[in-house]
Amino acid sequence: MTQLLIQTSAPDYAAWKSAFDAEAENIAAASLNTLQIWKGDANTILVLFEVANRKNAQAWLDKQSAFGRGYQAQFLETA
Repeated sequence: MTQLLIQTSAPDYAAWKSAFDAEAENIAAASLNTLQIWKGDANTILVLFEVANRKNAQAWLDKQSAFGRGYQAQFLETA
């Protein structure tokens, strides 16, 4: 199973979450299923997705990057 872990930073979690929720249709179209969202220190947000199609997931990440969204991303495989 492939998963995708992204990390970002947002000073206003509620605003970020609202924007993330508005992206739900595009996330689903990218074959991503949100498994967990964590809030960390210093405005850090981590999101774990299940990935059904890595190529589609990468295309979604590329689009987010083009929009200037600062995501650090890592694809992970279950060991």
